[in-house]
Amino acid sequence: MAKTCFPPVVDAHTRLLILGSLPGDASLQAAQYYAHPRNQFWRLLEQVLQQPLIALPYAQRLACLQARGVGLWDVVAQAQRQGSLDTAIRAASHNDLSTLCMGLPQLQALAFNGATAARIGSKQLHGDTALLPRLTLPSSSPAHTMPFAQKLEQWLPLRSVLMPG
Repeated sequence: MAKTCFPPVVDAHTRLLILGSLPGDASLQAAQYYAHPRNQFWRLLEQVLQQPLIALPYAQRLACLQARGVGLWDVVAQAQRQGSLDTAIRAASHNDLSTLCMGLPQLQALAFNGATAARIGSKQLHGDTALLPRLTLPSSSPAHTMPFAQKLEQWLPLRSVLMPG
């Protein structure tokens, strides 16, 4: 079944762009990034930003991220995939990450939400965008069974990009 990513959530103030692979079925059905109830993305970002996110309606979550300089997108534009696992992605077309990044004047770093996003996304960066600092994070997906505390430890360095000044 063909699946398509969401539009990027970015603005001129985006300092950190978090890139996933391709939304899973629960996210596609809800038309929301990281909508699966067991996906730890919002819980992790709540800790990184030290700001409540989980209890907020989705539109307010996105507004909160943008106010803090965080953008979201995916590295895969469209692909064939049965289910939600990254390992099932086939015949993928990729998003033009370099063009998006070049249009974000305050962008300081990229963070890949999982190894698949990092593998695919790193190949999409060209020219100056290839020089941006990158962090490969453990996936927030419930399929990645690392304990939350260990994931959080690797997500917390995102704070250094988001601190004012």
